[in-house]
Amino acid sequence: MTTDSLAPSSDRPSRTSPPAHYTWAGRFSEPATELVKRYTGSVGFDHRLWRQDIRASLAHATMLEYQGIIGDSDLEDIRRGLEIVQSEIESGDFSWSLDLEDVHLNIESRLTALVGDAGKRLHTGRSRNDQVATDIRLWVRDTIDEILALLREFQLRLLALAEKEAETPMPGFTHLQVAQPITFGHHLLAYLEMTLRDAERFRDCRQRVNRLPLGAAALAGTTYPIDRKFVARELGFDDVCENSLDAVSDRDFAIEFCAAAAITMMHFSRFSEEIVFWMNPGIGFINLADRFCTGSSIMPQKKNPDVPELARGKTGRVYGDLTALLTLMKSQPLAYNKDNQEDKEPLFDAADTLTDTLRVFIEMIGGISVCPEQMRAALTRGFATATDLADYLTKKGVPFRDAHEIVGRAVKHAETRGLELTRIPLAELQCFSPLIGEDIFSAITIEGALAARRHIGGTAPHQVRAAIERAKTRLEIQRLETGSKT
Repeated sequence: MTTDSLAPSSDRPSRTSPPAHYTWAGRFSEPATELVKRYTGSVGFDHRLWRQDIRASLAHATMLEYQGIIGDSDLEDIRRGLEIVQSEIESGDFSWSLDLEDVHLNIESRLTALVGDAGKRLHTGRSRNDQVATDIRLWVRDTIDEILALLREFQLRLLALAEKEAETPMPGFTHLQVAQPITFGHHLLAYLEMTLRDAERFRDCRQRVNRLPLGAAALAGTTYPIDRKFVARELGFDDVCENSLDAVSDRDFAIEFCAAAAITMMHFSRFSEEIVFWMNPGIGFINLADRFCTGSSIMPQKKNPDVPELARGKTGRVYGDLTALLTLMKSQPLAYNKDNQEDKEPLFDAADTLTDTLRVFIEMIGGISVCPEQMRAALTRGFATATDLADYLTKKGVPFRDAHEIVGRAVKHAETRGLELTRIPLAELQCFSPLIGEDIFSAITIEGALAARRHIGGTAPHQVRAAIERAKTRLEIQRLETGSKT
């Protein structure tokens, strides 16, 4: 790629002047050193914005021609040149140059080499400040759409497993102690609700992302008769950023994106912890397919749940990305500062980590097989239906606090005898309360405890199935709404 074409022949530098491809060469008397170029260059990571950069440049050029700022032939040359640039990047034939600092100057330089003066006119009425802000917003918007699609796929697979296990009893825990019977399907639906809220956060974030900074120029706007609304329509933005200073300088939309990513990763980290817990041989609630596990270099019997463990670890990484962006912005004055070059790597890393996690979890859901006999056995070891005995007494007229105390004494008695509540003879139970009758044994069985929780949000199997159907409807509505916006 040649660079002499970036400057008129009469302005070509002497041997002691900065290279002509520096767009600010006229102001400086010496070039940047190689160390400075490496330190300040961003093309090593911001080149991934190339699709968004080309899209925004095409929209900008179309507006410039529409407004009469550039001619028809310039627009055609720009379109033709950017099509070639796109083809070269997609095929791997594009040469990225650190001398050209970032994705914007690399593309503009190659465009100018291909089409001459038309390429030089493309930057009319804009700055790299509003250009990069636009590219990042486009990239975040595209990434949110990808994340929403991945979340939906995960939710559908989670629903399929929940439906299959809607009646499978398991212990519900508090403080990691056996608490009450629930079904495995009901437990899985808790994570569905979490990820539905995650999707809501990303959709909400998308609304604030989807505002156009282009036209703010460096910080104050431009003297050219541009039409920002025109560009917004071309790029699918809902509106324009109202203040030019704010448009180029703030990255709160990226921070909000990373916050949504961090919360989503937190939910998947919690799910990961439960998968690790459930597949421990001492618990044995599930088996995880071998393809999601690894062995030990020394212990031949080991089957380690590396995928969920790594998801827990990678959650901290995304928290770090969010903290990095918050710290980056916390004391910047208006308007644009070079600090903001540091916004991209944590943003990209948060997005990459989340999308990779979603993809692997979509597959891993299909690698979970349930061990219902182990789940049921665990329910017999923790007096899981004690609350149902207290509820039974309360319905007989005993104040709940008194019923609580009565059942506590009954549990202590059962512990002493090494029996579950359902194994204690009726005569012994009646020593704790004469109100206990034969019907108690149907009330404190696992199935009886599950069936009794038959309200919306309860764990009764028919309510679990009803919740699954409601979730399917919600997902379909969201799919239709998302499709209409994108």
